Amino acid sequence: MPQSALDNLVRIGQLKAERPNEAESKRLLAMARARLADARLTKASREGRFTSAYNAAHSAALAALRWHGYRSENRFTVFQCLEHTLKWPANRWRVLDAAHQQRNRAEYEGFLEIEEAGIAELCAPGRRTDLRGG
Repeated sequence: MPQSALDNLVRIGQLKAERPNEAESKRLLAMARARLADARLTKASREGRFTSAYNAAHSAALAALRWHGYRSENRFTVFQCLEHTLKWPANRWRVLDAAHQQRNRAEYEGFLEIEEAGIAELCAPGRRTDLRGG
């Protein structure tokens, strides 16, 4: 794993290096699973399901980052680091970046226009992977 890329983000202040925390990673994954279950509740509003799916993705991505001994307070950076923590290609983590942009428009502008396909993409079972990458 290219730890040097993550260490470079520490040097420029985008990440903080901390001891890997398996217990925290497990708690974050449990939160991700619970939020993913909420996102799949068809009786919930589309907006609520999107928010749950987005938060599930963020919790899981943060779990991977913590597993590797880093932390970020920037949601975009957490998603961007999936390239290094889970060896995701850019086209895969950019789906989460697009969801992040939609989330920001909803939070800061009160505008959320989401399709069922977008929620399904965030909930896709193929997104599960080992925290160690690969």
